[in-house]
Amino acid sequence: MMNRSAFFIGGAWTEPAGTGVLQVVSPSTEQVVGEVPEATTADMDRAVAAAREAFDHGPWPRMAPTDRADVLDRAADLLRERTPEIAAVLVEEMGIAISQAPQQMSLVGPVFAYYADLIRTFAFDRPVLRGDLAALVTSEPVGVVAAIVPWNAPVTLAAWKVAPALAAGCTVVLKPPPESPLSNFLLAEALHEAGVPDGVINVVPGGRETGEHLVTHPGTDKVAFTGSTGAGKRIMNLCGDRIKRVSLELGGKSAAVVLDDADVATVVTGLIAQGMHNSGQVCGMQSRILIPRARYAEALDAAAAKAAQTRVGDPHDPETVVGPLVAERQRDRVESYIALATDEGGRIVTGGRRPPGLPQGWYIEPTVVADATNRMRVVREEIFGPVVCLVAYDSDDEAVTIANDSPYGLSGSVWTADDARGLAIARRIRTGSITVNRNYPPMPLTPFGGFRESGIGRELGVEGLEGYLEKRTIGVPAELAR
Repeated sequence: MMNRSAFFIGGAWTEPAGTGVLQVVSPSTEQVVGEVPEATTADMDRAVAAAREAFDHGPWPRMAPTDRADVLDRAADLLRERTPEIAAVLVEEMGIAISQAPQQMSLVGPVFAYYADLIRTFAFDRPVLRGDLAALVTSEPVGVVAAIVPWNAPVTLAAWKVAPALAAGCTVVLKPPPESPLSNFLLAEALHEAGVPDGVINVVPGGRETGEHLVTHPGTDKVAFTGSTGAGKRIMNLCGDRIKRVSLELGGKSAAVVLDDADVATVVTGLIAQGMHNSGQVCGMQSRILIPRARYAEALDAAAAKAAQTRVGDPHDPETVVGPLVAERQRDRVESYIALATDEGGRIVTGGRRPPGLPQGWYIEPTVVADATNRMRVVREEIFGPVVCLVAYDSDDEAVTIANDSPYGLSGSVWTADDARGLAIARRIRTGSITVNRNYPPMPLTPFGGFRESGIGRELGVEGLEGYLEKRTIGVPAELAR
């Protein structure tokens, strides 16, 4: 059992105010594998007070950026060292395959190292001169950040918020998800060991009520949230009522556009493999594969073959590719969408069932939906499971129209034998990130975030740092700006 009995508040392990407990249930065995205390609003008040004190009176926001960078570099090294340990916890609490858990950790330590390097050269002060008039435009930390992360990548998405927030000089109250809270306690340990001052990082898991209390707390200055679009809308409304800074990284239903000159079988095989990562529980998953109608049969054969041979099973097995879904409710959701696909006129060509031989655990087979159209709910709505839909199109213009005809706009890709043609198509697709003949852009150097209902704001890159900074203008005598 991986039990925790205290929160990390103010640089120390702090006993909870209440008696509530969050049980961590293994998605593969359906057995309890750990417990953590469930935060009350009083616990959240203590965490915010610690972060507020550290921001208003502590050394962290007042350190030279190079000194903060040294601490972040130490954190990066410690997190790299602890990757196997954290990966093992992720397998237990969220069911990700052990073959993929270290890959999920690949943007944790490096994100801290990236922001350490960035703030050593970032222009926090910018002089402006016009004749005898002068000013300094300064970039100031926004303050106390409420960071709320989901269960599907709890440490990765915490790092995407915590690293730039700390680099900017902010302090943080991190609320891990109830389903997978254990791994972020290890993040807190690493940051504390690296020398992050007391109160700068606070880790307090809890449910929706305490999360909303954190969002609305007058002691927090910004909310950084990753999760569902529905929850994001609620948070945005709450922040709007308070004119509170907010960034949201929400859902997606991204399109992979395969052009008529591509090696269709090879590309589609790779897209199916990508779509099965973390059992399809990835916001940027390209679950709509757009295929030229003349090559649809070829693509469907390749997709069905790859999905059928993808190994489903115990996430502790190094040969497993698709582990269980995070919870029974999530499996129920995916199964309801699979049933809906056939009701809407789609055809399940492979998968769609609970795999035989796995009586325990919340598993579902990799599933390919054929004869899909952009009018279907399974094509328009985020399923968050190992389900991929193949949609036919007749021209490049129609492919662009279909790709853009979505409430979301998070990710995407274009596949072609002609890179220039691919770039021209990519420029027409309204999405926050898109690649040409590649699976991923060069993270963490580039910003990540969405258009439309996929969110507002950006994480990673220089833009990720700027999201935790406020701009201030100080008018000064000209000689001070030279």
